[in-house]
Amino acid sequence: MACSAATSVAALISSNPRACVVSKNSISSQSISLASSFSGRPFVYRVPRALSSSSSSKRRSLIVRASELPLVGNTAPDFEAEAVFDQEFIKVKLSEYIGKKYVILFFYPLDFTFVCPTEITAFSDRYEEFQKLNTEVLGVSIDSVFSHLAWVQTDRKSGGLGDLNYPLISDVTKSISKSYGVLIPDQGIALRGLFIIDKEGVIQHSTINNLAIGRSVDETLRTLQALQYVQDNPDEVCPAGWKPGEKSMKPDPKLSKEYFSAI
Repeated sequence: MACSAATSVAALISSNPRACVVSKNSISSQSISLASSFSGRPFVYRVPRALSSSSSSKRRSLIVRASELPLVGNTAPDFEAEAVFDQEFIKVKLSEYIGKKYVILFFYPLDFTFVCPTEITAFSDRYEEFQKLNTEVLGVSIDSVFSHLAWVQTDRKSGGLGDLNYPLISDVTKSISKSYGVLIPDQGIALRGLFIIDKEGVIQHSTINNLAIGRSVDETLRTLQALQYVQDNPDEVCPAGWKPGEKSMKPDPKLSKEYFSAI
């Protein structure tokens, strides 16, 4: 399919070279549309606004705001929902954390299952580490608050959760799962999506695992620490596997050599 698509595009270009000619003045437009014979509808390629020669000499911002999907770079969809915390029913509104805390928002398929309790209790057992990073943890599934409560009241050795250090949110309407792009429509449950939301309410990181694959608290913490580091040090970036105390990198052809020469 990919090869046939590429062939169709090549044929289109060869038959009409002007289709891919973009004038200097059109660079600042939001999109370029090319007719596409293999999809039946126009192919839209979004381009960034042109940088002037004067602005290109300035330090470039590494904060990227997506204009559409994916969710990373955009404001996290707000919601208000019932949740269970400390064996009580409470209300949780995501936007109330804006300006105050980072948020780890993770979805799991169902209560009283198998992989799910290992993840939920793992995040709870290390909740203090997230607290030290000024971060709240929120778990979400499509189950009711009554199911959440019953699961919390079940001993861990019997497949339950016991008391948790953070709220479990009920998404019975499935609206939250849908807005974050993790809902499996024909099953009515969520994939294992995890989102790191900064204090401005912007999603800075996301991962989505299939149902049978659990997530890593260690990697979530490491990614959160890297995010907070680059936000505190906007002229630096974190290379692969970076952890606090390790050497970061300058996003510059010359200055980056200092990092590469040290590894």
